[in-house]
Amino acid sequence: MPLVTTKEMFEKAYKGGYAVGAFNVNNMEMIQAIVEAASECRSPVILQVSAGARKYANPVYLRHLVQAAVETTDIPIAMHLDHGADFETCKASIDDGFTSVMIDASSKPWDENIAITKKVVEYAHDHGVVVEAELGKLAGVEDDVKVEAKDAMFTSPDEVEEFTSKTGIDSLAIAIGTSHGAYKFKPGQDPKLRIDILEEIGSRLPGFPIVLHGASSVPQDQVAIINKFGGEMPNAIGIPESELKKAAKLAVCKINIDSDLRVAFTAAIRKHFVDNPSHFDPRQYLTDARLNMKEMVKHKIVNVLGSANKA
Repeated sequence: MPLVTTKEMFEKAYKGGYAVGAFNVNNMEMIQAIVEAASECRSPVILQVSAGARKYANPVYLRHLVQAAVETTDIPIAMHLDHGADFETCKASIDDGFTSVMIDASSKPWDENIAITKKVVEYAHDHGVVVEAELGKLAGVEDDVKVEAKDAMFTSPDEVEEFTSKTGIDSLAIAIGTSHGAYKFKPGQDPKLRIDILEEIGSRLPGFPIVLHGASSVPQDQVAIINKFGGEMPNAIGIPESELKKAAKLAVCKINIDSDLRVAFTAAIRKHFVDNPSHFDPRQYLTDARLNMKEMVKHKIVNVLGSANKA
C-alpha cells in the first residue's frame, strides 16, 4: 500500500470515536518500532517528522526509511511534517513526498496566519497533500517551537469557523491544556484538558478533524529507570491518559506523541548499559530501545487512541 493522506483516516476516526497516533520519528529504529506496533495492532498510523528530525536525519534518508516501512506492511501510513515554520519548509516537504504538512503560523497576527496558511493550502491541495494548521498557543518546547507558560493561549471557539473557511485547511490543531515537551506539570498539580472548549469547537465545526499537540503523558515508570541508571530527569507529569481518551472519543482525530517515545527509547538504552557494561555493539542496545518503544506505541494505540483493528 502506498503512502496515504490523512483524509480517509480522519473521516473514519471521527465517525468511529477514536484518534490516530502521530508518532515523531528520527531514525530507523524508531520507524521500525512504530510501524511494527501499528501492524501488530492493525492500526493506521502517522509517521511525523519535525524540523529537528529533518535537520538530524536528512529528508532524503527519512523519505526512504518511511518508504521501506510502507513496503513491509499493509496498514495505512501517512507521512506528516510537524510544525512547518513557513511556506518554504512546507513546500520542500510536499516536493519530497510528504502526504500531509502542518503550517504553524500561530505566533503571527491573525491576518498573517490566515495568509500564510492559505498559501500553503493552495500549493498542497494542487499536489494532493492535506494541511493542518494551529490556533492558540501551547506552552512548552519542541525543537524550534518555544512558548513560555505565561504566553500560552487557549483556542477561542469564536475564531475557528472563520479561520477554517478562509484558509481551507483539512484539520485544526487546538490548545486546550496540553503542553509540548517532557517537563510539563509538577507532582501535585491536576492537569486536565478543557473538554468544554473542545466540545464547543466540535459543535461549531461538525465533522471537522481536530488535532492535539503536546499529548505525551510522561511515563513515570520509564522516567524512574532513567533516573535509577544515572539520569537527571525531574519529577514531571503530563496530561493523564484518561483525559486523552475522552478527547479521542469526541472531535479529536489525531494525537501527537513524541516525548513518551523518547523517554522509553532512552530508558532501555540506559538500562542496557548498566546490565551489560561491556557491550559496544549498537545493534544490541538499539534492539532493546526499539522493543521498549514498540511496547509504548502499542500501549498508546490500544489504551489511549482506541485505533486498534481500525486499519
